[in-house]
Amino acid sequence: MTAELTPYARSLGITTDRQEDGAPVLKVDFGSNVEGRPQHLHGGATSGLLETAGYAALRAELARQGRSHQLKPINITVQFLAAGKSKVTFAKGNIFRLGRRNANVEVLAWQEANDGEGRERPIASAIMNILMADPES
Repeated sequence: MTAELTPYARSLGITTDRQEDGAPVLKVDFGSNVEGRPQHLHGGATSGLLETAGYAALRAELARQGRSHQLKPINITVQFLAAGKSKVTFAKGNIFRLGRRNANVEVLAWQEANDGEGRERPIASAIMNILMADPES
């Protein structure tokens, strides 16, 4: 399944890389459109990737359950843990709680390390609290 991405996400170059445990893993290639200070990923691009991955994980789970809601952010907290280098950056959301009207999602962003791993040392994380409005009410 390919996650439907917003125009903002597409403008950053965010794409779906793969599925893990039913949730999409998104990625963004490093380029001038996401560069902050020289050879580093811009914080806004990192935040955009985190937010997009959180919504993509929630939409995938809602689709799996046959539910359809309009998603509205209640709040999003981003923690920058390390500088994003000029590498491909990945992000994946994990749903902590999924109720009738609210969802709580944690998202991690990481970059591949030289040994092929990198998820153990994320560059940023986000906690998202999302209101799910019934489209028929």
